[in-house]
Amino acid sequence: MFSPEKIITLENEHESGVHNKIEIVITRGEGARLWDAEGNEYIDCMSGHGVASVGHANPAVIEAVSAQIRRITTNHPTFYNEQRARLMAKLIEIAPPGLERVFLCNSGTEAVEGALKFARATTGRTAFVSTMRSFHGRTMGALATTWNKSYRKPFKPLMPGVTFVPYDKLERMEQVVDDETAAVIIEVVQGEGGVNPGTGDYLREVQTLCHERGALFIVDEVQTGFGRTGKMFASQHYGLEPDLMTLAKAIAGGLPMGAVLIGPRVGQIPPKSHNNTFGGNPLCCAAANAAIDFMVEQDLPGRSARLGALMMEGFRAIDSDLIREVRGLGLMIGIQLKRPSGSYLATLAEEGVLGLSAGSTVMRFLPPLVISEEDVETVVEKVAKVLTA
Repeated sequence: MFSPEKIITLENEHESGVHNKIEIVITRGEGARLWDAEGNEYIDCMSGHGVASVGHANPAVIEAVSAQIRRITTNHPTFYNEQRARLMAKLIEIAPPGLERVFLCNSGTEAVEGALKFARATTGRTAFVSTMRSFHGRTMGALATTWNKSYRKPFKPLMPGVTFVPYDKLERMEQVVDDETAAVIIEVVQGEGGVNPGTGDYLREVQTLCHERGALFIVDEVQTGFGRTGKMFASQHYGLEPDLMTLAKAIAGGLPMGAVLIGPRVGQIPPKSHNNTFGGNPLCCAAANAAIDFMVEQDLPGRSARLGALMMEGFRAIDSDLIREVRGLGLMIGIQLKRPSGSYLATLAEEGVLGLSAGSTVMRFLPPLVISEEDVETVVEKVAKVLTA
């Protein structure tokens, strides 16, 4: 076996350079816990950027994947497959009302690419409206609708016709959505943009505006989906009925998968307008079927609502001059600091808790939804220790 030092050296020598690295070599996980190569144990409040919602090494997912890999791993959507059919039906069953079709892919940014293409192909329009502080992915189409200028600038010119407006403020949205707008793309809670929840009135008004002006309403639930915010989907907090809803991250218990759910206002999508080789492969579909069944059977959305409220209450009780605001929904929580968050997250990791940033000054917490109440209390204690030191 390679030593931790050897592993770090090899990755540093051969890594593309696009990732910021933390010098911790993770070797295994179980539930909401991770262990590194030196035997140190961590409470995981990153969950792979929101992926491991059903926990690491979830037995139901392991069993489903183990059984499926012995049968068939890949099967292009040209052919029918039981696991894919079951998953599509399951997604529509748990989704907000009105969604009736499914496009399966491999990631969140691919799901956004699909939604953008479907909107242009079916409306005949070419413009999009996104919001400031949004994050929708880093492939070229999705990147064009992502706010962070440092992500976009190196790759200009990007897809033209994208307008950014302030989030949670309707006036500017009303000014720019017109008869050239194919769709508005929006997050119910902006994750990468600082864990900023939108208000129900605003989100419903944006939906109504889209209906009135012939634009499609795309809700990006890549990070908020599958119980993270206290409902199966964040749209359900406010009775939203998206025309297109993008999904990924937690959908398949840790395996790479994304999806676009499609409503009737989208109309008929032209054949061959979008495709991929691995989308809807039986292995990932089996994992997703098991993960979603586990979420429903264990009521992980309800658990997220309860433990998220406990964590948020604990963070808000911390007496620290560093804290500007604590905000979030369910187990998607951000602590806005008055200083850059990086050094505090590094110190927190030394205390055995792994969190992540959202923007330069926000500590973000996305623990697996199976985290225990005891671990939530420990996380609050460790954060208080770091921010009051």
